[in-house]
Amino acid sequence: MKANSKGRATLHGGRILVLAAAACAALLALALAGCSSGQPSSAQQSEPAGEQQASLEGKELNIYCGAGMTDPFQKIAEAFEAETGCTMNVTYANAAQIQTQITTTEEGDFFIAGSADELGPVADYVEAQTDLVQHIPVLAVPADNPKNVTGLADLASCERVLVGDPEATPIGKIAQNALTKLGLWDELSTSGVITTTTTAPQISTALANGEGDAGIVWKENVTDDGAVIVDTADLDAFVKTIPAAQLTCAADADAVAAFNDFLQSDAAWDIWAEFGYERV
Repeated sequence: MKANSKGRATLHGGRILVLAAAACAALLALALAGCSSGQPSSAQQSEPAGEQQASLEGKELNIYCGAGMTDPFQKIAEAFEAETGCTMNVTYANAAQIQTQITTTEEGDFFIAGSADELGPVADYVEAQTDLVQHIPVLAVPADNPKNVTGLADLASCERVLVGDPEATPIGKIAQNALTKLGLWDELSTSGVITTTTTAPQISTALANGEGDAGIVWKENVTDDGAVIVDTADLDAFVKTIPAAQLTCAADADAVAAFNDFLQSDAAWDIWAEFGYERV
């Protein structure tokens, strides 16, 4: 009986030792696994933190843009094309022309409009929109300011005032609204003082050539030395925001998403700033 009791005791003790050894091995394995997961291998460490943007070679975007923004947006389009390989087809025109083209063809990926108001007539074709930069209207005159214009009220003494077509351009609507509030629009229109243009850049060019006494134009369009901006707050209430509208007829989701991201990048902001635009 004692021998049997001793034998069972020995067997029991051996079993305990085996179990204890197995438990230690399991704990050691877990510890090693924890260290391994916390410290990636040299191969893992050598991988880049983020992937580069996929190439868009062979893809294209068709974009409508207000003519007044031709210079900065062309540079933005070229920068995106150089970075991604995506072909950028941009149509520059006044808002009315672009609206007609969108509704007639039902084609295109983006509409870069002079203001959110210009998206109204094509609202059914707008999938989403993002505010980009401020569009600032200013009063401009020839460099020698022959009529000594210091504010909108002085336009009453001018012989020729240049504004955009109110039916076709955002800057024209702003001019009409601002001068109507001063009681000058009807008077200047009836007397033939007001001359309209189809795009904003034409106004600044005409002023620089001495073809007008004053004009209401976008700040970024006054780039010629022959025209200067009048220091007045008369148009501060009419500052607009340029939106990028993604159209429902956009054809390539990858290219559209990539360009949306690019429009929010520092590279794009820097180009806008270069041409006198201000961030929203």
